[in-house]
Amino acid sequence: MAKNLVIVESPAKAKTIEKYLGKDYTVRSSVGHIRDLVKKGLGVDTENNFEPTYEISPNKKAVVKELKDLAKKADVVWLATDEDREGEAISWHLLEALKLDESKTRRVVYNEITKDAILKAINKPRSIDFNLVNAQQARRVLDRLVGFELSPVLWRKVKPSLSAGRVQSVAVRLIVEREREIQDFVAESSFRIVAYFDAKGNVFQATLSRNLKSEDEALEFLQKSADSIFSVVKLDKKPAKKSPVAPFTTSTLQQEAGRKLGYAVGQTMSIAQKLYEQGYITYMRTDSTNLSNFALEGIKDEVINSFGQEYYHKRVFRTKNKDAQEAHEAIRPTDFSMHQIDGDYQNQRLYELIWKRAVASQMSDAQLERTTVTINVSKAEKDLIAKGEVLKFDGFLKLYLESTDDDHEEQEGMLPHLTIGEDLVLTNMNARERFTKHPPRYTESSLVKAMEDRGIGRPSTYAPTISTIQKRTYVVKEEREGLERKYKFMTLEGGHLNSFDRTEITGAEKNKLFPTDIGMLVNDFLVQNFSKIVDYGFTAQVEQQFDQIAQGLKDWKSMIDSFYHPFHENVEETIENSERITGERELGIDPKSGKRVIVRMGKFGPIAQIGEMVEGSDEKPTFAGLRKGQSIQNLSLEDALEL
Repeated sequence: MAKNLVIVESPAKAKTIEKYLGKDYTVRSSVGHIRDLVKKGLGVDTENNFEPTYEISPNKKAVVKELKDLAKKADVVWLATDEDREGEAISWHLLEALKLDESKTRRVVYNEITKDAILKAINKPRSIDFNLVNAQQARRVLDRLVGFELSPVLWRKVKPSLSAGRVQSVAVRLIVEREREIQDFVAESSFRIVAYFDAKGNVFQATLSRNLKSEDEALEFLQKSADSIFSVVKLDKKPAKKSPVAPFTTSTLQQEAGRKLGYAVGQTMSIAQKLYEQGYITYMRTDSTNLSNFALEGIKDEVINSFGQEYYHKRVFRTKNKDAQEAHEAIRPTDFSMHQIDGDYQNQRLYELIWKRAVASQMSDAQLERTTVTINVSKAEKDLIAKGEVLKFDGFLKLYLESTDDDHEEQEGMLPHLTIGEDLVLTNMNARERFTKHPPRYTESSLVKAMEDRGIGRPSTYAPTISTIQKRTYVVKEEREGLERKYKFMTLEGGHLNSFDRTEITGAEKNKLFPTDIGMLVNDFLVQNFSKIVDYGFTAQVEQQFDQIAQGLKDWKSMIDSFYHPFHENVEETIENSERITGERELGIDPKSGKRVIVRMGKFGPIAQIGEMVEGSDEKPTFAGLRKGQSIQNLSLEDALEL
C-alpha cells in the first residue's frame, strides 16, 4: 500500500497528477464537494451565532467511505484541491468528514498541473487557510439565508415554485433594466453623407464629420455639391500605436471566447477546466493579470525564436481589481513552445486563443501612421473628411487582436497619395437615412463584463450565475427576427440627383439575453420590497466583505449577523404588508361581450383574461395562455382576442 494518499477534486486531475508522483503516492478524487448545508430546513442556526450544519451528500457516501479507508492506511494525507476559496473549503470538509489526523495531513497548492509545479507543491506544504474557508462559508451561508427566506415570499406574492438568489437577482435586474431602456427608446433619424473620389485612378471615400439632421439639409448639401469643386485643403499625418491587452482573467476569457469563438460562458469554463486538468493551462478561475517570472522567460524565448528580437517587449500588467482573489496568475499555457494541442477541436481553439493572448501580451506595439484629409466643397459651408491608416510595423498584431462587442464599426483603409491644393474627381455621393440605436441587449459575455465592472460576483460565480438565471427561466437566450423599416436614400452621380425609398431589417438579435415576464415581475417585486438585496452597490460591498474575510481582516459570523437581522425584519414586514403582484395590464374592451380584457401573471404563467369574477354571479371570466414570443409587456388587444 502506498504511504501517501493525495486527494484532489476531479478524476481527470487525479489521473494527470498520479503520472508525476510515482508508486509511493495514491491519488484519488473527491469528485467535487463532499459536504454541503443540510437539505432539510435552513441548515444555519440563526440563534446560535449562525452555526452551519453540514451533511455528507447522499451521492458522495461511497466516495467518503473509500477515502476514509485509504486515509487510515496512509502515513500522510495530502489535500491537493484547487488553490481558491472553494478548493480550500473542499480540503477543510475532507479533513472534517474523513476525521483526518492533522499531524499526518498536509495542504498543498499549485496553479498548474505540471510535474515541476506538483513536486514543488509537495516540497512546500502548509496547513489549511481558515480565512479562505471562512470566506467560502460566509458566501454559502449568506446565499442559503437569502434563498431560504426570500423564496417563500415570492411563492405568496408572485407565483408558486419561484426561487430567489442574491447575485442572480442582481444579474436579472441588469437585464430587466436594459430591456426597459430598449422599450422606452425612441429612434431619431439623421442623414449620413458619403462621397467617393477618384485620385489618379484610386477611389477612396470621405464623409461629413457630422450627420445632417433632416432630409431637406441632406438634399441641399447634395445640390450644392453637384456644382462644386472638391479640393484638398489640409493633410494631417500622425504616428500612432496599438498596444496589446493583458493576458486572460476568467472574465476576459469568457468575453473573448464568446466574441471570437461563439462559446457560451459555461461552455468556456468547462473547456478551460479540462485544459487545466490535462496540464495545458494554469488555473482558470482568477482575476489576476500577473505573469510569473517563469512565464515571462518562456514567452520571451518564444517571441524571439518565432518572430525576432524586434517583436519582443516585456510588459507588467497590474490587476485592476485591488481585491483580486489571492496571488493567482493570469490564465496562460504551461508550456509556451506548445503552439497547439491534440484532441477535441473546441479544446484546441480555446487553447490557441489563450496561447496567442498570453504571448501577444509580451510583444511590441504595432506602429501606425494615421492620415486625416480635409476636402473643401466650394459651394457648401461644410468640409468632407477622409481618414486612412497605414500599418508601419505589425508588432503584436502579427499574432492577435482583441475583439469588441461592436465589431460593426467601419475600419479605416489606406488612402492614395494626395497633395494640398489637389482637385479631386467626385465619382458619386450619397445621403443615407440612419437611425440611432437603442442600447445593446446583453450577450452572456457582455453580462459578465457588466457584472465585473460593478464588482458583482467573482471569477468562480460568473458562469453559475448566468446558468442559474436561465434555468429558472427568468431570462432566455434567443434569436429574434427583426422588423422591416423604410429609409430614404439619395444619390448624386454624373450631376444627377435621385431619391429612393428603401427598406432594411432592423432589430434582429442573435444569442441575446431577454427577460421573461416572470423575470420582470420578480425583479419589480424585489426592487419594490427588497431594494437593498438587489442594489448594485450593496452587492459589490458584500463581495468586498468576503474578500476581507479571505484576508483575515473580518470575522465571517459578525458579517452575517450585521446582514441577517435587518434582512429578516424586511422579510416579515413584506409578508405582512405587501400586495400580491401580477403585472396586470388592461388591453381594452372585448367588442363581443363588452367586458374588460386584461393580461396578467397566472398560477402557471402569463394569461389573457376576458371579464372578472363578480360576487353572486355564475358568470366566470375566460382565460387563455400566451403563445411563445408573446409577453405581458407587448400583447395587444387584437393578439389577446385571437388566443
